[in-house]
This record gives sequence, structure tokens and C-alpha cells, in this order.
Amino acid sequence: MSDSGDIDLYEVLGISQEASPAEVKKAYHKAALSSHPDKVPESEREEAEIRFKAVSQAYEILYDDEKRHLYDTHGMAAFDPSSGAGGGAGPDLDDILAQMFGGGMGGMGGMPGMGGMGGPPKRPRKGKNEEQEYEVTLEELYKGKTTRFASTKNVICETCNGSGGKDKCKPHDCSICGGKGQKQTVHMGGGLLIPSVTTCGNCDGFGKVYKDKEKCKKCKGKRVVEKRKILELYVPRGAREGEKIVLAGEADQSPDQEPGDIIFEIVEKDHPVFRRAGADLQAELHITLAEALTGFNRVVLTHLDGRGISLNVKQPRGKVLRPGQVLKVPGEGMPIKRTDDRGDLFLTVDIEFPEDGWIRDETVVQGIRNVLPGPKPEIQANEVEEVDVEFDADIEEFGAHSDDPRGEGAWEDDDDEMPEGVQCQTQ
Repeated sequence: MSDSGDIDLYEVLGISQEASPAEVKKAYHKAALSSHPDKVPESEREEAEIRFKAVSQAYEILYDDEKRHLYDTHGMAAFDPSSGAGGGAGPDLDDILAQMFGGGMGGMGGMPGMGGMGGPPKRPRKGKNEEQEYEVTLEELYKGKTTRFASTKNVICETCNGSGGKDKCKPHDCSICGGKGQKQTVHMGGGLLIPSVTTCGNCDGFGKVYKDKEKCKKCKGKRVVEKRKILELYVPRGAREGEKIVLAGEADQSPDQEPGDIIFEIVEKDHPVFRRAGADLQAELHITLAEALTGFNRVVLTHLDGRGISLNVKQPRGKVLRPGQVLKVPGEGMPIKRTDDRGDLFLTVDIEFPEDGWIRDETVVQGIRNVLPGPKPEIQANEVEEVDVEFDADIEEFGAHSDDPRGEGAWEDDDDEMPEGVQCQTQ
């Protein structure tokens, strides 16, 4: 399991290695009660605290199946990656990884793709990009937009030129990572030991640090300082949802790296009038019943650049507009980037009928009948019955109280009652 100098957690709890979780828990309660610092005289309290911590640690590891397996395989070194740094305290994490993968993490024999851990890792040529969403209105996408904003970012310290130390001072290896710039950890996942490598937070991955008195006075050894800069963001005419605008090299700076980019992803806000698809626009054309029958000549909506869009539908002998009919206005859609072209504007006819009771004069009613086309020939029947009618019915009520699949909402009912495992098949 581990070297002879390692802690034997089973011995701490007084149990065998075959003990069940229930036996581990029972032994813990017994040992914790007997070693609790509050249960012993003042003179023995310090020693009791040590025993109590050992008992608690033993229970935490042995009661958890994954931690117990890790302990049984590699001992306490598996829970203390730095245990080998002092020399002689037991096998370090590199020894564990060497057993697992053959050669550990050092030099060129480390894990594939890690590039070895013999010294500070090779830093990426370019720093991280900063990505964020940028909301714009449809009007701004139609006309284009330029905006200025303040950005606070890290820039290389001019006093120490990014070294982090005073002039003529030399850095020493980081005490946390031993100059490697990275820390090795191992955790349990799916019953397997999974090694991973993380950047050392003490040296920020450089592997070198300065003593406090040797650090640069301006950046305090961080190699960079914060600086506020005014940036300009240009959204071109016709830009679309999801497109990205890149401000090259404007992300945080870091020594020995090309700075990353600031990337804005366009998010198009919903519009109360227009709906967009590519370079085309769609809107509702609201007209009255009289306009649908007799025509009109007026401004029907305000475009995204503030222009009024006017339509001239002539009568007589012209087109009668019907509900849901679609009219296309060529060239009045969105601009197409890097061209002078535009998409089209599609208008869907919505006819507003008069309110109930708007005609009170029978003479007017007869006049409308005389103007409009007459009814179709009357249907002949041997027996005729005049019935009452409800004017505010809902088609969802059709077949709602039956099990007939042809009724409205039948599909929803069928889905609710469909037996488990039964699925609709596509022909």
C-alpha cells in the first residue's frame, strides 16, 4: 500500500482492511468519543486534539469508496501531492504517476502532450481571447454603428519590462511548484485514477518568483499593471446575429506572449415591427376593411432608417386585398454587407374589421349590399329550421369531449395517454 512510515488509517480506527462501511462508521464514533479534546484533562488536551484529527481524517477517507481505493493503492501520498518535496516523507505524486504510466511526468517521458515537467512549461504563443455578447437593435444593424468604450486591461509593466523584479535582481524557483510552473494532481473518476496538471497560482506559470524586497515597486512582482484604454467598436451595415467583431490584440498582455483579441458576438434584439431572415424583412400590413376593398394611398409603416413607406393600391378594377395575403417590396430589406444591394420587404395583410354595431341605419346596410357582390344561389331544402348561433366559439372545443382523434387537441391527449415505450413512426 505505502511505505512503512506512512499513516495506517485502519490502525487509527482499530479495524481491519476488510471492514465494511458500517464498521468504519461505528469505529469512528467510538474513537472520536474517546479522543475528543473536551473529554480529557487540560494537560492531555494537545495530544487528544492530534488523535482526534487523525481519527476524523481516517473516517473521511475510509468511509468514501473512491478515497478508500485511492488510499489502499497509494497510501497518504495520494492525498498530499507535495509530500515528496521535502525528501523522505513517502512517495510523491510523480512516483504514483510513474507507476501508472511508466516514467511519471518528468522530462520527455511524461504524459503525452504535456511536454514534460522538468522546467517551466512552454507558454502559448498567443494569450487568451476575451469573448462577450454585444446586443444591438435592428435599426443599428440597418444603418451601422460605431461606439467607443473604456477597457481596463493588463499591460506589461514598463518599469521592469515584464520581469517582475528590480534591476539586477535575479528570480528564484517557485517554492510551490519547484520551478515547474505547474502543479500535478490526481483524482478519482469512474473508478480510475485521473492525473491532471494545473498552472501554479503562486508564480502564474512562470516557475520563477522574486523575494518581496526584490519585487518591482510598480507591479509588485506581477509583471503587469492595469491600464485604461478607449476602444472603438464598429458594427457594419447589414451585420447579422452570431457574427463576431474582433479587436485584434486588445486583450490582456503577458510577458513573452502575443496578446489575445477582444471578440464581440452580435446579439440582435427583438423588434416590435420587423422580423428578419437573412437580408429580408417581414412586417404586418394593417389596413381597414374599406381599404382592402376600395384601395388606399398612404404611409403604412416607418422603416428602420426613419423613412415612411407608402403604398398606392388603386381601385376600381384593382386588386382586392385578402387576410394573410403577402405583398413584396423589392429592395427594402436589410443592406447586404460590402455591397449596395438590399434584401426585400415582405408585408402580410392584416385586415381590421369594424367593431360590432357600427351600422345603425338600415338604409346604410342596404347600400352596402347594393355595392358588394350579391350572395350565391340560395340552397334549396324540403325542411328549413332557423337556429341560434354563438359568435365567440373556440375551435379548440371541436371534439374536445370525445376520444375521436380528428378532434382539436387530440394529439395532445394521445401523447398524454401513450403507453410507455410506444413511439410514433415516420413513414
